[in-house]
Amino acid sequence: MVEQRQHGRTPVHNSEVYLLRQMPPTFSTIPPLSPPSPITPAEDDDFCNGMPIEALSLSQPAIAVADEKLAVEERLSNAVHVLSTETTALQNLTALYSTDRLAREGFNRAVEAITRRNHPKYPRHNSYKGAATDGKIVVIGVGKSGHIAKKLVATFNSLAIQAVFLHPTEALHGDLGQIGPRDTFLLITFSGKTPELMTLLPYLDKSLPLILLTSHTRPETCELIKHRPDTILLPAPIHEPETKSFGVSAPTTSTTVALTVGDALAIVASRELHPSVASVFAKNHPGGAIGAALRKPSIAEKSVRELAVGMEMIPLMDTPPDKTTTGADVLRAGYASPSGWVRLQMGVVISPRRIRKLDSADLVASLDELKGWLVTSKKEFVPVAADSSVEKAAEWVLGMRVALGDGNYEDNAIVAVMDRGECVGLLELGSLLEEV
Repeated sequence: MVEQRQHGRTPVHNSEVYLLRQMPPTFSTIPPLSPPSPITPAEDDDFCNGMPIEALSLSQPAIAVADEKLAVEERLSNAVHVLSTETTALQNLTALYSTDRLAREGFNRAVEAITRRNHPKYPRHNSYKGAATDGKIVVIGVGKSGHIAKKLVATFNSLAIQAVFLHPTEALHGDLGQIGPRDTFLLITFSGKTPELMTLLPYLDKSLPLILLTSHTRPETCELIKHRPDTILLPAPIHEPETKSFGVSAPTTSTTVALTVGDALAIVASRELHPSVASVFAKNHPGGAIGAALRKPSIAEKSVRELAVGMEMIPLMDTPPDKTTTGADVLRAGYASPSGWVRLQMGVVISPRRIRKLDSADLVASLDELKGWLVTSKKEFVPVAADSSVEKAAEWVLGMRVALGDGNYEDNAIVAVMDRGECVGLLELGSLLEEV
């Protein structure tokens, strides 16, 4: 018999067994009764086995560490948001200039305006007595757009396109005098109606091209263009207002896209004006780490290895056995090659100079008919040690040319740059001599 009673709030279990009578022998197989249940320990809200339970709590240092980690995560999250937002704006800008007719036409007209007034093939005129006849870009902006304008002026000048910055207020106080008859205006305003630019607009020579770098993608929405309809529109829109992106109207995304479009204009115009953008930039930027990296070593310092085209840069030309390979096939292969060189098989190559000599009759001729002068085999290579200086190698080649009068030493001959008995690159002899 089990009896349970309450003692305060604690239940107590008590098991007692009473033997009433002797069990008959027939029931001897019945298992014995279970032993008494153990006494349940006393329970209390604040005690366990009579011991107090310590309250779970974070110490102040632990809370500070957690707060710092949250602050760092929030900081980095905000930074990533800015980067992502501006990346999206640039992606949309790329799509605009890839697909939008007005944007593409505007960029094309802007490049033409710059190159036509700077390119030597176009006639110059001296309508302004004593003025410089070379055209320049006059970049105008105020505020953050003014800072973008100054950066673009520096970029244009480093790429050998003359440019100056003109502050709209200073222009009205005498600086209009720096504008020449062949100049091109580049105005930068996100809103398209900056008061300082609107005030200056009537005083800008209407005979000179005016390019407007602005957020507007259509001329009819831009206030400035309404006052000068012949303006060349160069759109630089953003996909959402900066107040929506960052909760503040500070120019951020808008200045990024404006700077990017300006950089594109400078690079493209420079490529059309100069045969080698890299060379003019190196000439105009001799200082700093960039200048040191671009600085051309002297002939005495430069080795033949530096001029050579690595063998890995000479792709193998596909010559199907069931098809006659023609001069046109060679021309296509040379155009597709990153180095301009073409390889037919190991030790047999076609150099860029020889490819350029192909005429219209050669294009339909078979490769077998052209091999006599077009193709150079390994046995015809002129070997030169890879570590030889350009100056020494050129002296040696010229000496051999005079001594032997051999056709192997003509400008279209092939120099094999050798390192420990292995050909590590090829070089046209004419290119070597041009370095001296």
